[in-house]
Amino acid sequence: MTDNRPLETRDFIIIAVAVSSVLYNGVLALINAHVMPLGFAHVALTEILILFAGLLYILRKGLYEEDIGVLLFTVFTLVMAIYMSAINRMVFVDYFRNILIIFCFATLGTWSNRATVKAAFLLSLAAVMAVLLCEIFSLTLYADLFKPGYYFLTTRGLEPPEWDKTGLFGNALGFKGRLSFGLIGHRASSLFLEQVSLSNFGGVMMMYTLFFWDEMKRGMKLWLVACIVLILLTTASRTMLTFAAVCVGGYFVFPRVPKLVSLVTMPLILLAGTAIFLLNPNATGDNLNGRIVVTMRHVSEMDVFGFLGFYATKAAYYADSGYVYIIYGGTIFAMIAFWLFVSLYPAGDTPAQRRLAQALPIFLFFNLMIGATPVFTAKIAGLMWLLVGYARQQTAPRMMPTVVPASTAALPRKSLS
Repeated sequence: MTDNRPLETRDFIIIAVAVSSVLYNGVLALINAHVMPLGFAHVALTEILILFAGLLYILRKGLYEEDIGVLLFTVFTLVMAIYMSAINRMVFVDYFRNILIIFCFATLGTWSNRATVKAAFLLSLAAVMAVLLCEIFSLTLYADLFKPGYYFLTTRGLEPPEWDKTGLFGNALGFKGRLSFGLIGHRASSLFLEQVSLSNFGGVMMMYTLFFWDEMKRGMKLWLVACIVLILLTTASRTMLTFAAVCVGGYFVFPRVPKLVSLVTMPLILLAGTAIFLLNPNATGDNLNGRIVVTMRHVSEMDVFGFLGFYATKAAYYADSGYVYIIYGGTIFAMIAFWLFVSLYPAGDTPAQRRLAQALPIFLFFNLMIGATPVFTAKIAGLMWLLVGYARQQTAPRMMPTVVPASTAALPRKSLS
């Protein structure tokens, strides 16, 4: 079938920012292993520079009426960060940084066209798969190149297990009884150097595939499915295996349900978590039941001061209990704002948009039940929110994205500046 869409020009600045958000840990690991030891400050500075580049691009373009929703959400979170800093008598902006990443990449997405988004995703996927194949077929070479264990030692202070001689990050080694498909002897990490981010990257690629599936050629469909399956098999992530099943069924179901159904996703997940907790309150272990029960137990132990943000210092201790992390890091009001934004911000006019609008809250709110920080970091959130922002402006682009005559361009938008 001939593609009659006009030729689109790629925005290489947006592509560079988005791809950098995926690759930077791997690049820093190479420097750490072969050039000079790095510390946490180097990692933080690199993420700040990537974020600054994206925000500078946005400021040069200007803010428009279409940006009001994400801008108000970001400003509200900043106000809560100021409130949290005041009542805790310390500067506390950790959760605000997470929302700033969302603002940056979602807004970049609204300035992107199809060619730009596809290039950012496919270049990132190519790099991740190249390193993953190296890790699968030559673990020694992968460990010598990136030295993941040493990287997390110098940048995070995480000591590798004394018995481990692989050089990998300790959490990627697995343990007896841990779900594994036996394809490799550990849980793959690729460029992310740890397995949780790689599995979540697979989840982001599922949303990309779900969104663009109807317009893909057969070869691209086979390539994306093969990559996602390989990530699932080598990371053995139960969360992303579940999400994959949701995406397969959601392809047919999501376009048939109203977009506002996404509002009930988080309450239903919390209700299911409460039921699991009540039925088996003593569940433990690194499995779905055990992780869900831990999160719900932490929620049940919170008091009114925790919900109002008086225990900001506790947020860092709940990286595996996302709902608790957000509440301690931004108050219950930040949790409500995040729920509303995730549910309402995505577009929902076309079947592709409705698929993404329903898949996004399932991915995030299910993840928050068994984790937290991975879905907020730039290496996962960057591409994900770039796609969401693009989908939001897909039917009404801000600017002429093609080389066709100017008479076909979208009407100019009213600037807020």
